[in-house]
Amino acid sequence: MAKAPLPGTVKTRLVPPLTVEQEAELYRALLLDQLEHLTKLEIAERYLAYAPADGEHDLRALGGAGYRYLPQRGDDLGARMENLCADLWQLGHRNVVLVGSDLPALPLEILNDAFTRLSRKETQVVLGPSEDGGYYLIGMNQPTPEIFDNMTWSHERVLADTTARLDGLGVPYRVLPSWFDLDVAEDFQRLRMLGKSESRAALGRTLACLEKLGLWPASNV
Repeated sequence: MAKAPLPGTVKTRLVPPLTVEQEAELYRALLLDQLEHLTKLEIAERYLAYAPADGEHDLRALGGAGYRYLPQRGDDLGARMENLCADLWQLGHRNVVLVGSDLPALPLEILNDAFTRLSRKETQVVLGPSEDGGYYLIGMNQPTPEIFDNMTWSHERVLADTTARLDGLGVPYRVLPSWFDLDVAEDFQRLRMLGKSESRAALGRTLACLEKLGLWPASNV
């Protein structure tokens, strides 16, 4: 799920220290790194769900032929995720996994694990917890609209509220390893903890952009 990299519409919590033009530049680099990284995922067909409604051209230019494209539909995040899952099931897909676009390159083993778990009867939903209390990934193998309806988003208890609903419904779910978003300037320090991992190697554009913006030492690119 991605937005067109337009100034003033993405990574707004990074302004300041960045300008709206710089935050769009950083988001574009992060998105390009993630899109290229995810083309290595062989277990699933890849879609790029775009927003706003007229953003398809911009995102096709970034994702190219490695993706199919669907619009995001709905008035809030929950509605957009619920509608996207419904669209993918209507297209004939059985196991659906959604991830955000503002992540440092997500380890492919996490995605492979998500699809593997969804292929088993004992799991209906998978969740990837983010370090801010939300989730960076959600997947399911059948409609579970209750976890999206009337949910309050963008706070530190989104994951807890979601798992509480699942527990109340008796829906079997699994929690995957945690990961992090790049939402505020302090999050850049977390990139250092990636070391020489696969994810760090997939962040060439992002780290070069941070260096250009004076937020990453050249010796660490």
